[in-house]
Amino acid sequence: MNLERYLCYVRFDQPFTAQYLADLCDAEIIGDKSILLSGMNEIHKVHSGDLMFVDNEKYFQKSIDSAATGIIINKKIEVPEGKVFLYHSSPFDAYNALAWHFRPFIHNTSPISDLAIIDPSCTLEPGVVIAPFARIGAGTYIQANTYIGAYAYIGENVIIQPNCTISSDAFYYNKQKGIYHKWRSIGRVLIEDYCEIGANSTIVRGVSGDTILGIGTKLDCHVHIGHGAVVGKHCLIAAHSSLGGKTILGDHVTVYGHVGIAQNLKIGDRAVILAKAGVDKDLPGDTTYFGIPARPAREAFKQLATLKMLTIDLSKKRE
Repeated sequence: MNLERYLCYVRFDQPFTAQYLADLCDAEIIGDKSILLSGMNEIHKVHSGDLMFVDNEKYFQKSIDSAATGIIINKKIEVPEGKVFLYHSSPFDAYNALAWHFRPFIHNTSPISDLAIIDPSCTLEPGVVIAPFARIGAGTYIQANTYIGAYAYIGENVIIQPNCTISSDAFYYNKQKGIYHKWRSIGRVLIEDYCEIGANSTIVRGVSGDTILGIGTKLDCHVHIGHGAVVGKHCLIAAHSSLGGKTILGDHVTVYGHVGIAQNLKIGDRAVILAKAGVDKDLPGDTTYFGIPARPAREAFKQLATLKMLTIDLSKKRE
């Protein structure tokens, strides 16, 4: 999959000066106010021309060293050449204000929005709801009572089984003085051609970037794909598995049932993760994994066999 085209979905209709964006969110410019910014993104996916925010000094240097051109920040520090800072006492609030400005919420006034783009060859069963600016490709079949949220992109010949939720808001909050404040989700869900989504599954839109399912990937029922996650092509994910936000699965990955994969991880091509495993770190490809925490299956089975033998030996000694 060519991820370059998904690095930042929230592109402005035209580049805006840093000063223009600062005025929208009541920020103060530090540096060249005429620098042009072309989109909004988060640190995990930024590239040149993006605006991001940072509100923790621990991550200042990482943000400055990133590809982002503009940074909303809560400390007045020296600006490197080629970048601009938008100073604000609460960078999250400033960023969120821009998110609402460029991606305002639009209510559905009918089950199928007039602002959605749907190929005439699609099949939509009763109870399907499609929000504004969603795009549905040719030959796609969406079954009863499924919800397709705003800006979702569904490719061609996709099957979405009943009661799915596609492009719901990210589970992403900013804690201020003990209160959780909702982050405006302005990314998309992008499902490529020939995917199939099992009944009652949920795919959450990205906070700023895209949540992606690669071509030919199949999800079983009751699967959860977190915000900004990327699933490669021709993957299989079995029932009751959950993929944390911003985690990346390579191509041809197989995930058995009841697997939990934490956020911000990378799983290599052709990895196999056996049932009920818990993944808390990156896993190289071309290997089968098992256990909590997940580790190579041979190693895990050997440890279990050793533990079993030790338990038997202790029991005999007690007798």
